[in-house]
Amino acid sequence: MANDDHNEIAKDFDTAVNMTPSELEGWLETDESKSVGWAGGEPKSDPGGKESVGHKSGELIVAIKRKKKAALTEADYAHMKKVVGYVHRHLAQKPSGDVEHSRWRQSLMNWGHDPMKR
Repeated sequence: MANDDHNEIAKDFDTAVNMTPSELEGWLETDESKSVGWAGGEPKSDPGGKESVGHKSGELIVAIKRKKKAALTEADYAHMKKVVGYVHRHLAQKPSGDVEHSRWRQSLMNWGHDPMKR
């Protein structure tokens, strides 16, 4: 990828990921975080089961956010692009009603975006 692409991806990533690394780390430690998402093609239904795709993504997001720009790899940029796409698609699927404790919000938070955060 060219540097212009990297800059655009980084900008989009920084907009999509509105949680700090420490906020995201704290969230990823909760039972709620561990209970949502998809693991191996199956919906998560218990906190003790296999780690979900979103939970793994959250761990990668924390690592990426803590790296200096010069240390970011092509794999990091590819994941950043994946995160942006996921956040945009998931936001478009917002359910009606109160979302504060919804699985929709919890899943988004695993990907570094809290829709309740201003």
